[in-house]
Amino acid sequence: MTLITRRQTFALAAGATALAALPARAANERVFSTLLGGAIRGYDPVAYFTEAAPVKGSRSYTSDWAGATWRFASAANKERFDADPERWAPQYGGWCAWAMAQGNFAPIDPDNWRVVDEKLYLNYNDEIQRRWEQDIAGFIEAADARYPTLIG
Repeated sequence: MTLITRRQTFALAAGATALAALPARAANERVFSTLLGGAIRGYDPVAYFTEAAPVKGSRSYTSDWAGATWRFASAANKERFDADPERWAPQYGGWCAWAMAQGNFAPIDPDNWRVVDEKLYLNYNDEIQRRWEQDIAGFIEAADARYPTLIG
């Protein structure tokens, strides 16, 4: 086995292990968070509403809530969030809304989002976003029923 093959094998094994551990890890974490980015990969949850776009948060404006660090693009957005985090935080702890409807945890891509009835929903990728958009109300209903059970 060459060094490259060993590295590739290690990378594949590490990736598979991480994906297999995701549901168990997720069950203990209310909010989708990354080690370096914080909640929802470091994107500003308020900006989805105020800017109608995903905006990367800054390390200069952070809040700790629900066991995760949240980043904001501005002091004003941080203040809005701090005053009413439930209003601004994404549904299902920022986990993929479509996956939650299936009874699973999946990470998100901050570029795959939608605000529905003043609530923020995030999804895994473009393909999953398209699936979710085919029956938003049905997937929200299913995810609303499953999320409390999945987070214990």
